[in-house]
Amino acid sequence: MDQAYLRAHPEHLLTFLTHQRIRETPVGGGSVSTASRLTLDDGTSIFAKTWPSTAGDPPAGFFAAEASGLNWLREAGAPAPEVIVALPTMIATEWVEPGEPSRAAAEQLGRDLAELHRSGAPAFGAPWAGYIGPLELDNTPVTGQWGTWFAERRLQPYLRISADRGALTSTEIALVEQVMQNLPSYGGDEQAPSRTHGDLWPGNVLWAADGRARLVDPAAHGGHRETDLAELALFGGLPYLSTVLAAYGEVFPLAEGWRERVPLHQLHLLLVHTAAFGGSYRADVHAAALSTVRAW
Repeated sequence: MDQAYLRAHPEHLLTFLTHQRIRETPVGGGSVSTASRLTLDDGTSIFAKTWPSTAGDPPAGFFAAEASGLNWLREAGAPAPEVIVALPTMIATEWVEPGEPSRAAAEQLGRDLAELHRSGAPAFGAPWAGYIGPLELDNTPVTGQWGTWFAERRLQPYLRISADRGALTSTEIALVEQVMQNLPSYGGDEQAPSRTHGDLWPGNVLWAADGRARLVDPAAHGGHRETDLAELALFGGLPYLSTVLAAYGEVFPLAEGWRERVPLHQLHLLLVHTAAFGGSYRADVHAAALSTVRAW
């Protein structure tokens, strides 16, 4: 099997893997899927992700959501890997040779994100059912105020799951509820949705050997562009983040006060983490919600 055959017959990839007709090398794939590098007969490689065999069948539409997101980002010219195979139980994309972060790559990333966001989206949400990590993401397209949509579709579902599993105390729950109550009047001077990656923590930026960073593992949807940028500062922060933001601002300047809104925009992904992984992220939720309340 070479890439030409695979592109013509993507449905055969699983059969070739099952019968060990393709060399498979495990690689780091995050906390949800099993990832591997597949070396084809023509010497080229692809990156594949499958649902762990010990976890049963993947949720319906799980890999289709990632494929739709990658294609949507690429349609806007964003540096996202090309989807080669999208099946109910796996996704395979072009192989991107990893590299090291650099200032030049960070500047290009800032410009790439600005152009992606400026390309816009027809509504908040997306035309496909979404996932973020192992959790469902309500992508039902919505027009209207961003604040109401963000509270109802990006905070409330994960607050509820986090509370039900005991990952948050009554203090964090009350703080996030206070944030949600104030959000409908918030706009950050922008109401038009941007085309966003949707899960842009630093681990989903792949620094490539060719000097251009790639956007991987999206939960893509129409959202607020400040959310993508705020998530880049989470979990230790992206290398050269100040360079990324400076280059971004040269192409698509942010509204006044965006720095004060960073904790608000981080709340979505932090609540996803308490919902999916438990109370180890409780302090982060507390800090982000408290900062947001105090800023108001």
